Amino acid sequence: MSANDRPTGQQTKSSATHESAFLKACRREPVPHTPVWFMRQAGRSLPEYLKVREGIAMLDSCMMPELVAEITLQPVRRHKVDAAIFFSDIVVPLKAIGIDLDIKPGVGPVIAEPVRTRADLARLRDLTPEDVPYVTEAMGMLTAELGATPLIGFAGAPFTLASYLVEGGPSRNHERTKAMMYGDPELWADLLDRLAEITGAFLKVQIEAGASAVQLFDSWVGALAPADYRRSVMPASAKVFDTIAPYGVPRIHFGVGTGELLGLMGEAGADVVGVDWRVPLDEAARRVGPGKALQGNLDPAVLFAPTPVVEEKTREVLDAAAGLEGHIFNLGHGVMPSMDPDALTRLVEYVHTQTAR
Repeated sequence: MSANDRPTGQQTKSSATHESAFLKACRREPVPHTPVWFMRQAGRSLPEYLKVREGIAMLDSCMMPELVAEITLQPVRRHKVDAAIFFSDIVVPLKAIGIDLDIKPGVGPVIAEPVRTRADLARLRDLTPEDVPYVTEAMGMLTAELGATPLIGFAGAPFTLASYLVEGGPSRNHERTKAMMYGDPELWADLLDRLAEITGAFLKVQIEAGASAVQLFDSWVGALAPADYRRSVMPASAKVFDTIAPYGVPRIHFGVGTGELLGLMGEAGADVVGVDWRVPLDEAARRVGPGKALQGNLDPAVLFAPTPVVEEKTREVLDAAAGLEGHIFNLGHGVMPSMDPDALTRLVEYVHTQTAR
């Protein structure tokens, strides 16, 4: 089912949100201007974020509805982006089902007891809405406050979650992950299938609470060859997308270093394929094929250059996107903590001005 299909029973969205530039672009419809939002727009680049997060651990902050709502709204107020992205972390559903983990500053998610055997799968129980009441509460606050601005929900894709669980934390080479994938393909398939169920349930909670679109982040899947992705990862990602298909909300799929996987990531079930900065958008469109919108893809490091350079590089992205069926402007990865927030504000205004129809 595509994002154009809106089945009976879907939670009613305001017509203003439905007609927003962001959702129109997701549906590959004509837009008043190219919509803009940034991955990690709600976060460490903003002084107001650092102020409200002071002394609060990352995972704790994800479970405080009023704080989540405030942090999610901050970049919308400051940058005038076309969509908000729910403030959370990809390991939140794992924490919610009882996995002993923490997000260590400067390191990332660390798992106390990695998943390495079939017996370990028993720890990955089903996720229910009762496990994440703070998500439902925060989303309710946000949809009331955002008005016509769409709210994007998100989750980590099965491969990336599996990588953290198997490695015990971030990994450069994913040795243990690939050892399981190649050496015990049945255990690997069962692990990814369980994670697909948990991820699908987590996204359903967000959609039912008011998310207008969702993004599945597969941060580490660029470490795989296309044949391995198709055989060992794509079925689980497709299961996630199939789970939420009846809601009819746009489904975005993004990974880093995934130039060789773009077509397969679209094939997995995405309505919008996110592209990092390594592949020009016109070439990405050729790899993905028709029937999908694209999202991206300015190199985040460009934002550290002088404004004329930022505008020049942005113009290159917009020119490469000129023939696309649908385009959402974004960075090719997330906002960096040391980035000047004013540079992001100027970038949003530049894209809006340059693409006004």
